[in-house]
Amino acid sequence: MKYIEINNFGGPQEMFVAESDLPGLAADQVLIKVAVAGVNRPDVIQRQGLYPAPPDASPVLGLEVAGEVVKTGGEVTTWQPGDLVCALCNGGGYAEYVAVPASQCLPVPAGFSFVEAAALPETMFTVWSNVFNRAKFQSGESFLVHGGSGGIGTTAIQMVKAMGGRVFATAGSKDKCDVCETLGAEIAINYHKSDFVDVIKSATDKKGVDVILDMVGGDYIARNIKLAAVEGRIVNIAYLQGSTVDVNFMPVMLKRLILTGSTLRPQSAASKASIAGQLQDNIWPCCERGEIKPVIAKIFPLSEVAEAHRLMESNQHIGKIVLQLN
Repeated sequence: MKYIEINNFGGPQEMFVAESDLPGLAADQVLIKVAVAGVNRPDVIQRQGLYPAPPDASPVLGLEVAGEVVKTGGEVTTWQPGDLVCALCNGGGYAEYVAVPASQCLPVPAGFSFVEAAALPETMFTVWSNVFNRAKFQSGESFLVHGGSGGIGTTAIQMVKAMGGRVFATAGSKDKCDVCETLGAEIAINYHKSDFVDVIKSATDKKGVDVILDMVGGDYIARNIKLAAVEGRIVNIAYLQGSTVDVNFMPVMLKRLILTGSTLRPQSAASKASIAGQLQDNIWPCCERGEIKPVIAKIFPLSEVAEAHRLMESNQHIGKIVLQLN
C-alpha cells in the first residue's frame, strides 16, 4: 500500500509517499480501505516531532478516515467486509489501508460522502468528550468556542446548537465570522476588531458564558476566567499561544469555576468506545437529519500532503482539510 512517510521531523517538505505491506490486524480491529483521511492539527505537531505517537500506535500520521471495511479480526462482531465506516484512528490514517479498533468505527451517516464522513471522527470525539462529558454542557446553557472557523470550531458550533445551546464564537476575519454565524453562532467576534469579553458580556446581560472551549491559551486564559459565568466550565484542548501565564485565580473561587482540559489520543480504548457510542446515539441522528454538516475547506490528493499541511499551518482555511486516497 501507499502511505505517507517522514524523512526527518520538521517542515511539510519532510513528508513523501512511500510503499509498505498492509498493516497487521489484531483480533479486535477492522482493516479499512481508506477513501479519505482527515488532516488535523495534531498531525502537524507530530510531523514536527513534538507529539510522539503512543507506544502501541502506528507511527504513521492520520487520526481519522472514512472508507470500506475489507477484513475483520477474529473477535469483531459489529462490522463485516463491505460496511462503509468512518473511524477514529490511533495513527496510520495517511495510508491506503489502516487497522482500527472496531469500537472506534461509526457508520457513514446516511447521505454523507466519504469526504464529509472523514471530517467527523477526530473533531466530534474531541468536542463531545470535552464539552459534553468533561464540561457537562446542558441544553439551554451558553457556549463559546475560540477558533470558531476551524475544524473543531465549525463542528462545535453545530453540535452545541443541535443540543439546544446558545452559541458564541471567535474568529480572525469577517468571512470566518460570517461562516460561524451561518452555522449557528448567535454572535461571532472578530478578535482583531473587538474584545470578545466585552461583546459577550453585553450580549448576556453581564452574566457571561457557561462553557468555554479554548485551544488558544496565552492571554485568553485570564480573559476566559473573566468571561465565565458563575459555575462556568472552561476546557482547554490546546495552547497555541502558550500554556504558561500569570493568572489571578480569585475569580475561580468567587464564581465557583471549573478549569479543565484533556487530550484525546492517550485515552483508553474503553473511553474512546464510550464516546463513539454516545456520538452514535446523540449526534448521528442530527447528521442524518441535516442539522450537522461538516465544512470542507479543501480536498488534496495524497501526493499533495505537504500542501495540505501548509494550508493547516497558515490558519487561512475555514473548516476541515482532507486527503483523498481512493
